[in-house]
Amino acid sequence: MAETKTIALPDVGDFKDIEIIEILVAVGEQVEQEQSIIVLESDKATLEIPSPYSGTIESIVASVGDRVNEGDAIATISASDAVDEPAEPEPAEAAEPDPPVTPVAAETAPAATSTAHEPPAKPDVMPGKTLKPHPGASAGGAVASGSTIHASPSIRRYARELGVNLEQVIGSGPKGRVVKADVKAFIKSSMTAGAGAATGGITVSLQPEVDHSRFGEVETVALSRIKKISGAHLHRSWVTVPHVTQFDEADITELEGFRKSLAKEAEQKSVRLTPLIFLIKAVVSALREFPDFNASLDASGENLVMKKYFHIGIAVDTPNGLVVPVVRDVDQKGLFELAAELGEISGRAREGKLSPGEMQGGCFTISSLGGIGGTYFTPIINAPEVAILGVSRSKMQPVYIDGEFQPRLMLPMGLSYDHRVIDGAQAARFTSFLSQVISDIRRVLL
Repeated sequence: MAETKTIALPDVGDFKDIEIIEILVAVGEQVEQEQSIIVLESDKATLEIPSPYSGTIESIVASVGDRVNEGDAIATISASDAVDEPAEPEPAEAAEPDPPVTPVAAETAPAATSTAHEPPAKPDVMPGKTLKPHPGASAGGAVASGSTIHASPSIRRYARELGVNLEQVIGSGPKGRVVKADVKAFIKSSMTAGAGAATGGITVSLQPEVDHSRFGEVETVALSRIKKISGAHLHRSWVTVPHVTQFDEADITELEGFRKSLAKEAEQKSVRLTPLIFLIKAVVSALREFPDFNASLDASGENLVMKKYFHIGIAVDTPNGLVVPVVRDVDQKGLFELAAELGEISGRAREGKLSPGEMQGGCFTISSLGGIGGTYFTPIINAPEVAILGVSRSKMQPVYIDGEFQPRLMLPMGLSYDHRVIDGAQAARFTSFLSQVISDIRRVLL
């Protein structure tokens, strides 16, 4: 049975009158035992104070700026799993020397969100300057929806001093933990974006404020965290990468017959053998034939980084927005193994349980709307990749073969590519080759 408990400041050593610099929870929020609830800062260290109980926060007694000592009340909690002894706070970390990095503009305070899975409102930025997430972030955003920011007290302090909002930094440490290199990378990418605008990059005036309520009833709903992160990434890709889209069709009549013939075997292995699995294998064949598509421009924009591995990103539609988990070493896996892995990673994507590392390192992305509908669309390149394939729902069409029309199942395809790396002729050859492989999947063996 739930019991109201008071969370008091535990023994934190010789520190006295320590200032509260951050409150990490809100009234009504469900917290776990050992979850950090406030951050304290002395002249020597920064430390997080965890909750000794699991339960729901009933009230917050302390405020940012208050100075507290051992035994002072911090909050009250409806404890669902009370323990006899409070948890020890995370030990203070030795202060690290600050590198000579120019601070970026400080973020504005987070706005209230409608669910625990949604992020704070996007900070205000100067016209023409967009704060970018870590370069390793994917089109779907690199942080699982609803996840807690994992960072040590020293990293939190370092980020605050430089005006960096850790909500936008992608952690590369164990379990997505933010390390100093991640903060540096975020600052560097933000400064690069600003420099680009200052040297002739695209600048756009701010969207004028419109009071929509003047025209009728409205409701304001916060964007999900995934949409905010992926939105910035997609916008950057759209304005910095010269997109061209090549459309084509593939005859998948024989492929569909082969896929259906494997249905019983797939059922025995408890996997779904969808057309996307075959498409992934066909794309790898095309990447082998046209290696420029399996590359990325380096930071200077003067060299291509040619990749010798084949990691394919798959766009997954989730309740909170689009994410792109990466299936690794596709060339080394069979159809059933790929089907099992794709089913498992897609399920975790929809549950918001992907780690940042699972959405990094892709070579090429596939976005399939076949299960929904439509004909053709122009997908946005998932930079730093140089191309992305979008496929829609296949449909039966009359095709003129050997002097007569025959019903064939045709798959619409749209290949968006970076025109700095790939020209139109290459793109047409790529889709033509891919179409041939899909039409006769035996070509994968060649």
